Amino acid sequence: MKAFCFVLLLVLAGAASGTIEKRTVGGQTCGKARQYHVEIEAKTGGKTCGGSLLNTRWVITASHCAEQIVTVKVGINVDKSLKSKVKSFFKGEPKENKQVIEVAKQFTFKGEEEQAHDIMLIRLNQDVSPKLPQINLPSSECTRPQPNQQVQIGGWGAKKKAKKPKNMMCASVEMIECNENDKPDSKYHSDENAVMCAFKPGVETCFGDGGSAVEYNNVLHGIVVNKPVDDCEGRIVMLDICRYKDWITKTMQDN
Repeated sequence: MKAFCFVLLLVLAGAASGTIEKRTVGGQTCGKARQYHVEIEAKTGGKTCGGSLLNTRWVITASHCAEQIVTVKVGINVDKSLKSKVKSFFKGEPKENKQVIEVAKQFTFKGEEEQAHDIMLIRLNQDVSPKLPQINLPSSECTRPQPNQQVQIGGWGAKKKAKKPKNMMCASVEMIECNENDKPDSKYHSDENAVMCAFKPGVETCFGDGGSAVEYNNVLHGIVVNKPVDDCEGRIVMLDICRYKDWITKTMQDN
């Protein structure tokens, strides 16, 4: 039994140490960053996306990531103590950290003419632990990052659907001007007041990165909405959280 426990501790310690590897969204593992990251898996179709935990009850992601029954997993990138890792190994993760969410609890933003935008709030069935890391929204004086400024992206995106990277990857990219092809899927409304773009040579968003957060000054400033969503893209297209901040606050208050 002692030998087994020793081996288990070695395995868990190895899992906790990130290694630098060049992959889909950059050349470095996230380490302790992005612990608010959420994984969203569609019930049908094999679609996987990222999202962000805003508080104990709400997740934000891209609309194309859901609009059907989905499984939402929180706390998947949380930096745990060795004691917590051993406990999770034997007892499993808390049930509330993996929830199946019906369409009725998914809220897509719609404009004045009821045009859907590629941004969604998901209301969890039950509160998760307040100890789980969350990401903050911008202040009331919200302004989008400007061209040449650096923003941070990250996710578990993979070149192939069947091969998820071992570690979550993070990268900094530079804001750029969008061109006419930089927009969400044609199913969703798009305008220059909502869409932002970024680029850095060698950095891509790939399958599984849709809906993931774009950080600027350590707060949530964008949601990745690249299309087609299953391809890898060097030019990163995102929606500007400043455009939707009032809707986010009101939706959470009213539901």
